[in-house]
Amino acid sequence: MAWSKTYEEAEPQRVNRWLAQSGVCSRREAEALIAAGQVFIDGERVDDPGRKISPGQKLTLDDQAQARLERQLTVILNKPAGYVSAQPEAGQVPAARLLSAKTLFGESDDIPGPERRLAPIGRLDQDSRGLLLLSEDGVLTKAVIGPEADMEKEYLVRVRGDVGEPVLARLRHGLELDGRPLKPAKISLAGEQRLRFILREGRNRQIRRMCDLVGLSVIDLYRLRIGPLKLGDLPEGRWRPITSAEREALLRGDAPARPRRARR
Repeated sequence: MAWSKTYEEAEPQRVNRWLAQSGVCSRREAEALIAAGQVFIDGERVDDPGRKISPGQKLTLDDQAQARLERQLTVILNKPAGYVSAQPEAGQVPAARLLSAKTLFGESDDIPGPERRLAPIGRLDQDSRGLLLLSEDGVLTKAVIGPEADMEKEYLVRVRGDVGEPVLARLRHGLELDGRPLKPAKISLAGEQRLRFILREGRNRQIRRMCDLVGLSVIDLYRLRIGPLKLGDLPEGRWRPITSAEREALLRGDAPARPRRARR
């Protein structure tokens, strides 16, 4: 069924920007829909990607556009060590290669083939394990890792070295990377030589570099949560599509439920 909405803002606004602000699609996706002739204002097809919509006008996406957006796939993968989340270099294996019918956890009618381009939402380096999101959804990507995103990411980290209170205090506040201070982090003991990190940013290899600065060596790094989305009982090396409720929770930035012990 076609999607329609009346524009009620006070001033005219570019169609692609309004669709992105409304959580319908990203600006780039909106421009692709316009180029395909699938966007209409008051029944008139929009051909100009710079077209603005005025107060009181109704914007409609046709059935094909709506179906195209609904087919956008986002999956949660329990990534093992040894796979890269980003573009692989020579000799590296991309995590997206694990997305097959054989490794699916549960049921899904949508098994992404090699022609699908599911991009990782956030970094998880080759030596790290745990929750990795891969998606075609530009709106969701912006909500999780966009410039204004402020979503928690939770990790369990096994380290070698002194994990006394002075070290924890420095990790929580007082470090900088690449000449820029880090946001305050929530860091606590989670067992013998194990730390729980909760971060609101994602600098390149951030936890490993933070630990280096305070004399700790990272032995294992495992991400178990992004915002309200938890890895739960998803086995290592397996994946599943996220549900519509999980997508909505990520877009809202819901707080997670009470943490529970990660299953290893």
